[in-house]
Order: sequence, then structure tokens, then C-alpha cells
Amino acid sequence: MKVRRDKISLFIVLSFLYSWFVLLIFLQMDGEWNTPAALPVGVLYMFGPTAAALTVQRVFGDQIAAPLGLKLSPNRWFLVAWLLPIALAFTALGTGLLLPGIDFSADMRGFIQYMEQLLPADQRDLVAEQMLQLPLHPAFWMLLQAMLFGPTINALAALGEELGWRGFMQNELRFTGFWQSSLIVGLVWGVWHTPIILQGHNYPDNPIAGVFMMILLTVLFSPIFTYVTARSGSVLAAAILHGTFNASIGLSRIFVSGGTDLTAGSTGLAGIFALLIANVCLLLYDRHLAADPLI
Repeated sequence: MKVRRDKISLFIVLSFLYSWFVLLIFLQMDGEWNTPAALPVGVLYMFGPTAAALTVQRVFGDQIAAPLGLKLSPNRWFLVAWLLPIALAFTALGTGLLLPGIDFSADMRGFIQYMEQLLPADQRDLVAEQMLQLPLHPAFWMLLQAMLFGPTINALAALGEELGWRGFMQNELRFTGFWQSSLIVGLVWGVWHTPIILQGHNYPDNPIAGVFMMILLTVLFSPIFTYVTARSGSVLAAAILHGTFNASIGLSRIFVSGGTDLTAGSTGLAGIFALLIANVCLLLYDRHLAADPLI
């Protein structure tokens, strides 16, 4: 037991050190978050947990890759991992409309204003004009992009996190049970985001409050990741879920105006409500529909 705790502690420390060091170097080079130059830095940041897991495995003399759950064994849970984030995005869209200060916006004015906050000043008008001139509604293209890039390019980047969180840490904590292990991983996962949240990631207008919002988000999302990983038998399903969620965030704001980065969208309060609904559905499914209950 002590060895296991030592492995988990070392993994957490190294995950933070590897990822935070990448961001520190970028900032020391006068880099700015939410710019094109930050994209490759963000990908390197995401691979901190994988680097930490591989280091720990080597330090403790364990098999390097096998325990991380990297198995190519597609099953129906891969499909769930692919489609669930789309459902969550549209659920967050619906729950967002129930919150005060958030209204339905068929003309996407609210979404364009939201995008303008994330773009350099010289690109805002161009991007807005291009969106409005698309032959089909931008929501269609956003959905198509999420469906195509979520389980491919985005999933590859997300694998950098998932080999660490779900592949290593969740596996090492499995003795604590489903909910406790999910809670611990969710907390660590959320805190790990702190430096980039403070740089404006996801919550550019409220970075400090955004740190706590992100932790709440990851804590609520963690059981879903745990369940999909366990049912699929592969960390690849978690990477697909993660990658598609990241690719579908825009869908949760495409038809809304008003609100703030703390309330609207998949990463705001609307997304928190969507994840609460998803956790209830997960519990009901496992208890009443699953042939072999996991929880």
C-alpha cells in the first residue's frame, strides 16, 4: 500500500512540474495564452501526465506501457465516448437558457461576441464575416468538425492527459472504489489546470473564479471518464471522450447570448448542470440497466 501511495504522490508532483514548467518557459519567452503560438504549448502541457506516468513506472521498475490501459479494442463504449460530449454540449445549451441573463440567439450575435473575446483584434471582423457567409449554418460545420476532429486529432492530444489520469492514476486508485477514486482524480485534474486558467483559458474574464469552476467541472466529469474507461477496457475511449468534448464546446454557446464565461456554455454553470444530469443518468443506468453493475 505504501508503495502505491508513493507512486501516486510522485506522479502528481511530476505531472504538475512537467506541465507547469512548459507553461513557465512559454511565459518567460513573452508568450501569450489564447494565441496561435500557445496551441503547441498547450499540447505539450497536456502530455505532462503521460510523461509523469512513464517516469514513475520506470522509477519503480514496473512495466512501462501495459498498465496504462492503452488497448486498441473498439467496442460500443467507444461510440458512447464519441457521442456523449455532443449530447452534453446540447444539454448545456438547454440548461444555459434556463439561467437568468442568458437568452436564445438564432442569429448567433451572442456567439460572435463570445468569439471576439478569444481572438486578436485584427481577426475579429474577418472571422465573424466568414461565419455569416458559410453556405450552411455554422452550427452544422461546428458539429461536423467536432465529430471529425474530436476522436482523431483532438483525441491524440487528449491522450497526453488520459494516459496519466485514467491510465495510471485511476488504475492505481481503483482499490478506493469508484466514487472516491473518481473524486481524487477529478480534484488533481482540476488543480493541474490552475496556471492556464489564470492565463485566461476557458474563463478569460474571471480567471480566479475560473480556477474553482474548473475544479468543480473536472470533479463532476471524472466519474463519467472513469465509467467509460472501465466499460471500454481502454484509455483510448477516455481520450475520444476528452477530445470530442473539447471540440464541441462551441456548440453549447452557438445559440445563446448574454451570460458570462462562468455561467454559459459547457465549461460554465450550464455545463455543470449538464454534468449533474449525466451523473444521475450514469447511476440509473448502472443500477437498473447494466447486466454487470460497476458502481
